[in-house]
Amino acid sequence: MRVLLWLVRAFLFFVLFAFALNNQHEVQLHWFFGLETRAPMVLVVLGCFGVGAVLGVLGMLPNWWRARRQAHRLEARLTKEPETGARSSAAPVAPAEPLLPPRDGL
Repeated sequence: MRVLLWLVRAFLFFVLFAFALNNQHEVQLHWFFGLETRAPMVLVVLGCFGVGAVLGVLGMLPNWWRARRQAHRLEARLTKEPETGARSSAAPVAPAEPLLPPRDGL
């Protein structure tokens, strides 16, 4: 499995290296208020990819934190309850936060 992972990494490195070699042309970026910059195309494309990846991770952070908090609460509840063989006759407890359906309905 380790060898396969290194092969995938090497393939990805060589693909990105070839992409960088093929896109060395300068492009002119037109920003707001008449500001213009010149940069190699590979930097522009990889920079946009990096910014998009960072924004995607930042967009997912609240959901990750909410899931971690809920997991910690459930773990704490499990450690507080005595471990008995018989189940309690009490009604099941509803979760503190409502469970959300998948975004795409899948």
